[in-house]
Amino acid sequence: MAVLDRKDLVGTELSDRERQVLEAVVRTYVDTAEPAGSRTVSRGFGLGISAATVRNTMSDLEDKGYLFHPHTSAGRIPTDQAYRFFVDRLMDPRGPSPADRASLERELERTGASAMERLILHATRVLSLISNELGIAVAPRLEAAVLEKLELIQVSTSKVLLVATIRGGVVRTVYVDLPIEVPADALVTVTVALNERLAGLSLQEIRRTLPERLRDSASDRTGKELINIFVQSGAELFDIRMLDASTLHLGPASVLASQPEFGTGERLKGLIDLTEQRDLLAAAVGNRQHAGRLKITIGAENDASALSDFTLVTAEYSVGDLKGVIGVIGPTRMPYEKVVTIVDYTSSLVTRVLAP
Repeated sequence: MAVLDRKDLVGTELSDRERQVLEAVVRTYVDTAEPAGSRTVSRGFGLGISAATVRNTMSDLEDKGYLFHPHTSAGRIPTDQAYRFFVDRLMDPRGPSPADRASLERELERTGASAMERLILHATRVLSLISNELGIAVAPRLEAAVLEKLELIQVSTSKVLLVATIRGGVVRTVYVDLPIEVPADALVTVTVALNERLAGLSLQEIRRTLPERLRDSASDRTGKELINIFVQSGAELFDIRMLDASTLHLGPASVLASQPEFGTGERLKGLIDLTEQRDLLAAAVGNRQHAGRLKITIGAENDASALSDFTLVTAEYSVGDLKGVIGVIGPTRMPYEKVVTIVDYTSSLVTRVLAP
């Protein structure tokens, strides 16, 4: 399993008893969505201490910012700080269950690598259903993507399809209207010239230097006109910001709608509104720095205030030299041990399926 990207470790001042009680409260609340009472913790976790001692320990943990209790309940609920402590110091993920592993492998390997974006979209849906959280993914960022080849396909006498294949299997297309009729042999000649001048370069470099690189690449009038049209269309074809803006994939939000956190109409509306903020979600997930590690951000640790009630668990997957991100969003009351193993295994499986 990938190493977790842990925050500065909190809670090192907690005693062994406080750690045991905190873990029991977190596990109880995750399982039941109900505040954990001292009697439940005392009886259910074999701590060897009385309910009164548990109650006093809970009070100490509340004073330290790890627990709080609703006014209508004597039980306690974990804070974001408690979940962070649990993730960093208490949980023990062992890997996905054989059934979850088999489901992931069966679904993703059946989809195959023939269409990368279709595979990633399918992976987010499967991840949602297995983890019971909202699957989310972004396709590989294309700043450093390298153009493998270009094709010009004549659709009609007045329209050409530009097809750019990017190393790693990403394909982008743009339709171009032609003010002139271009013979098929001219298309072949220009295609050869384009690949000689542009193949093997990064999209950034192509976009920055496209006119200069294509200068004098055709000698006849028809070729020159076609090259000029391509230069104008190439700005759109190689616009990295536009390409990256459309790469967010979400699983079905219905898996979250069934959770207790979204039982009221207002909370459910908030969830729906969040899923419609695609730019925010794409930035929140796509800009995460993983450095080869699984990354977990809890509640207020997320940069966007719209995510302050949610946990994000993400990992990178690879497509050749490119890297994308896949994971889940869910309420902070999350079965972390299960979720992190499923996200980690899914990212490695996607990388394996997409391998050349």
